[in-house]
Amino acid sequence: MKNVEIYTDGACSGNPGKGGWGAVLVYGERKKELSAGAENTTNNRMELTAVIEALKALREPCRVTLTTDSKYVCDAINKNWLYSWKSNGWKKADKKPALNVDLWEELLPLLEKHKVEFIWVKGHSGHPYNERCDEMAVSEYLKLK
Repeated sequence: MKNVEIYTDGACSGNPGKGGWGAVLVYGERKKELSAGAENTTNNRMELTAVIEALKALREPCRVTLTTDSKYVCDAINKNWLYSWKSNGWKKADKKPALNVDLWEELLPLLEKHKVEFIWVKGHSGHPYNERCDEMAVSEYLKLK
């Protein structure tokens, strides 16, 4: 399996509001940047969309180190909340409905296809790829204004 590093970020102007996401994929010396925007969305939806679109861009199963500043995404995976929500009929521990079920359902098969390790990094802390993803995400929602 190829080892790929992925960096993602999402942004929103208003929550909900206009949003954008950015991702940087790094394989050896090669880098690929992806980004897009959405009219009426939330920050968490943009964070998840960045992860999904980056993983969908991989042409074959890969070993991925995915770095994001989203605690929502990292905790859902690393603390197994996602799998609990699914097994409980998309209900959280407090019995309230899980949010963004459509995106989590899109992410699940990608997590089966690839071996993904999620790493959290503090946002706006000078991490070069996280800063670049943020720039792309903001640029995308500014295009929608």
